[in-house]
Amino acid sequence: MNSRCCAFLWLLLLSSSAIAADVPLSSVNPIGLWLVTLGIVFLIAEAALPNYGVIGLGGIIMFVIGALMLGNADLPVPMMIGLGLVSALLLLALIIRALKTRPRHAVSGDAGLVGSVTAITTVQTEDAHHGWIHLQGEQWQVHSATPLHSGQSVRVVGRKGLLLKVAAADAARHGE
Repeated sequence: MNSRCCAFLWLLLLSSSAIAADVPLSSVNPIGLWLVTLGIVFLIAEAALPNYGVIGLGGIIMFVIGALMLGNADLPVPMMIGLGLVSALLLLALIIRALKTRPRHAVSGDAGLVGSVTAITTVQTEDAHHGWIHLQGEQWQVHSATPLHSGQSVRVVGRKGLLLKVAAADAARHGE
């Protein structure tokens, strides 16, 4: 179910709950009701769109102003509690989503290469300290202080331009 459909369903639910309430529609401020509804729609949009909180902030402001407008009307307590619970659930969902998007460790560049373990694919015949590996979808030329052989597991310990410095995978763990 996409976000537009969810927003429409919430809008329909809130509008129908106001109409079904035992309150004459003349005592309900329609502007306040629509501000609350639009505030909730904006909070849903904040959860679905990749932005930096501007839509959510607008939604919270609209929700609060609408709730203040509705506070002057004689609304039933269950409706006010329902609106409060819906907004609390939406805010909780936004907070959980925001926590999931926290910065993670780098998986590309030097930070993604250093520490990676892979096997030597080719060793240069004239110099056993140089060879080639396949890492992150690319071929890299490598250099090691110790002689290399094909199929040997190595750990990347540094990078100098396009040349990776490697050490045997078991030796790199012991501090080489």
